[in-house]
Amino acid sequence: MPRMRIAIGGLLLAWLTALSCYDVRQRRLPNLLTLTGAAVILLAAVVAGRDLPALAGAVALAGVYLIVHLVAPADMGAGDVKLALGLGGLAGCFGVEAWFLAALAAPLLTALCGVVGLMRGVRTVPHGPSMCLATAVAVGPAFCA
Repeated sequence: MPRMRIAIGGLLLAWLTALSCYDVRQRRLPNLLTLTGAAVILLAAVVAGRDLPALAGAVALAGVYLIVHLVAPADMGAGDVKLALGLGGLAGCFGVEAWFLAALAAPLLTALCGVVGLMRGVRTVPHGPSMCLATAVAVGPAFCA
């Protein structure tokens, strides 16, 4: 794997980890991490010639999350919607299959964590870590190829 790809992968993992840790501890996702990350991902997609798939992925995932946020704002925070811009763009760069895997796996992971949490007396779980993990799993194989 070329050095540039390793460096980009390391930065992505650091970003996903920082987002996840922040969401677990603070129960929110800061604009500095979500919006800056989305901007960097979309800019990198333009440079890589993957601008249209990235933009489509970003808009589609953020659109779905925005609808859920508007219908149930207590259950889906605005930070999750903003995070969906970057993660949708990232997954979109790697194709429809990666995008669908990331989009579908995230709520399933959160639901699983919620069930486990209820059995332990925890009433809410943050969704950001599931979004980050699902996207990492979805793009990882293609990124490392």
